Amino acid sequence: MTQAPTISRLGAFSLLCVATLTIMVGSVIVPGLPSIARALDVDEPSWLVTLPSLGVVIFGPLAGRLIDRIGARPSILIGLVLYGLLGVIGAVGMPPLLTFADRFLLGGATALLMAGGAALISDFFHGEARLEMMAWRGMAIELGGVFFLALGGTLAALGWRWPFALYLMAWIFLVMVLRFVPRPQSLGPAPDHGQVDGGLIEISDIYLAAGGSMTLFFSAILTLPQHLAVLDLSEAMTGYYLAFISLVAVTGAGIMPRVRASLGQRRTFLLAFSSYVLAYTVYSLSSHTAALAGAALLLGTGFGFSVPMASHEVVERSVPARRGRNLAALSVSIFLGQFLSSLVAMAMPGPRATFGLAAALAAILGGVFVVVSRRVAARRAASRQP
Repeated sequence: MTQAPTISRLGAFSLLCVATLTIMVGSVIVPGLPSIARALDVDEPSWLVTLPSLGVVIFGPLAGRLIDRIGARPSILIGLVLYGLLGVIGAVGMPPLLTFADRFLLGGATALLMAGGAALISDFFHGEARLEMMAWRGMAIELGGVFFLALGGTLAALGWRWPFALYLMAWIFLVMVLRFVPRPQSLGPAPDHGQVDGGLIEISDIYLAAGGSMTLFFSAILTLPQHLAVLDLSEAMTGYYLAFISLVAVTGAGIMPRVRASLGQRRTFLLAFSSYVLAYTVYSLSSHTAALAGAALLLGTGFGFSVPMASHEVVERSVPARRGRNLAALSVSIFLGQFLSSLVAMAMPGPRATFGLAAALAAILGGVFVVVSRRVAARRAASRQP
């Protein structure tokens, strides 16, 4: 991993650890969700998982302004303190309304970590080194999902309160950031890769690609357990299958920089959407073991070739004064996509119908992305003309 001399490998590792918390915010309680919901007297358990995503969507713009005002490193430190506190409080056993408010506010802390982490990486890394680091960040997020899901399940077996203790990992990472991540210094002007001084519209194609990819990916995560149960797969086998998809996504993120160097940004995103189309088509048509394995490879590839690249593209197009807000807007689009995936999963009467809908949605999103991307490119080209 090529990196700037102003941050050590332990510092870079600390930033990757912080990135794992973004996927952990909801996944850590998923294995013990039924018992947690009963203990907290919550009638709709899914709200405990989705409310942090809604919190990111609502608080994301405020997080971006804070990052631009005080800097990425102080924002991450604040986010880590709040993340650990708001996360572990869930084990106290509050009334449902206070529990929902706590989960919602936890999304605000997550927005600071997600946008602030990407902004801090952009302070220390440039060009291809930044793309490589963003790929590592994407791999860390997916591996964190696998790790915290497994550990959350182990702790849930000990009691419903124990999974909430994992949120205190944020305070361990807080110490690591304080110790190993220095205050970023100016590294001089970075090469011009098409940065713009405009608003969100100049990056709208990236927001569309990232949000659409998250909607498509998590629609599968929400629908596959029901589909695999009909095929008589045990809950353990379903967990292994979902973990395999995450590992494929990790691999995809790892090779994404080379794919982007060969195909370019637009074609790489289009390849991701094509992978989703093929994955959902296979799911809707066949339940054979080989088909399930192939669909998992395609689904993980779709995620790995899209979401990890989005942060790099936003940074490359943003002037420093707007970087925090633009990255926060990316966080909003990503978590909004995750939130909207529940609507896709509920829209059709059964898993196969949902897979067919998702295949059509992936094809439509891929086509819309191409149109929007071309228009944004033309707009950016015109803005650079004297």
